[in-house]
Amino acid sequence: MRILIWVEVFWPHIGGAETFTANLISALAKRAHQPIVVTREDDPSLAGETTFNGVPIYRFPFYTALAPGNIEQLIAIRQRMINLQLSFAPEVVHVNCFGPGMFFYTETAKAYSAPLLMTFHSDNYTVTGPQTLMQRLMHMADWITAPSASTLQYARRLAPAITSSSSVIYNGVQASPVVPSPLSFDRPHLLCLGRLAPEKGFRSALQAFGSLITRFPSAHLTIAGGGPERTALEEQVKCLGLCQSVTFHGWIPPQEVPALINTASLVVMPSYREGLPLVAIEAALMGRPVVATLVGGLPEVVVHQKTGLLVQKDDVHALSEAISFLLSHPAESVRMGEAARSRSLEVFSLERCVDSYEALYSKLVNKERHAQQTSTVTTQDSAV
Repeated sequence: MRILIWVEVFWPHIGGAETFTANLISALAKRAHQPIVVTREDDPSLAGETTFNGVPIYRFPFYTALAPGNIEQLIAIRQRMINLQLSFAPEVVHVNCFGPGMFFYTETAKAYSAPLLMTFHSDNYTVTGPQTLMQRLMHMADWITAPSASTLQYARRLAPAITSSSSVIYNGVQASPVVPSPLSFDRPHLLCLGRLAPEKGFRSALQAFGSLITRFPSAHLTIAGGGPERTALEEQVKCLGLCQSVTFHGWIPPQEVPALINTASLVVMPSYREGLPLVAIEAALMGRPVVATLVGGLPEVVVHQKTGLLVQKDDVHALSEAISFLLSHPAESVRMGEAARSRSLEVFSLERCVDSYEALYSKLVNKERHAQQTSTVTTQDSAV
């Protein structure tokens, strides 16, 4: 099956949608499908046409083309998109983003008709009326998926008409060949992993850790990831007097994430907003209990008191107490970690995710073919 996949940004950029898309196209290619990726060109050093694990990647300067005064470039990119769709002839289009690229999709969709599947990855969008680009795209879609029930509910609130043509497909993660090591509590190691941005709540994690260090003087916290909050977080560490107990690891290549998680006693995710966080799934696959906030899709990954502990967002005291409980009850932590791994292998496997999308692609393509056949018969009957 020929599948055209749109994503706002793609490898080497790292994020939830980017990782999902990279995993999906690689798995589809292994199943003998023919995916291609259309994405935004942010870095002029990246080739306009390249491949990722054998899958063709096409990058376009969407932002530049939409700037005032660039009408010629806009027209040129529009024509290139039409030519790409006509030459590739996708059987289905799978959109994974909201951004400037979507203007070019909506403007060229009629050039080559194919079923449209849209995946709504986040609840971090604002819709102000029925004529916005997002609303237009949502109503164009033949089906909409979301990686969590929480995100799907948000999408349905934005566009109630999609309720009967939308569903949840959990993002899948390939289990690492790294064997989970036993949890260690002699020198407890806490891990915060993700983009260093305000919505990840790492400031709350530092406050909670600061209140724990006297009870657990040998504990250590690692904050891994890059982002705009790093300087502010480093200043907070100094103010709290935690310089000897907190390490900033910086950006971690995806292939090294399981090994890093394997060093942790538990993983802390005090987020203010989430879709379906891959870090929580990766932690579970490594048999680590997770202390997280009751936001977004986190409660769909972390089952309270079974695979980890959940607290209200921005409640530093509750966060501190939850971490303290796990550090003080090693047997409970081990039990939760084992339960988390077992559940994630079943519910959040990459194979299960790809199976679901493969089935949905086929459903949309078959529906389109049936509609075309019906239209042909109707036209012939009318001619008679």
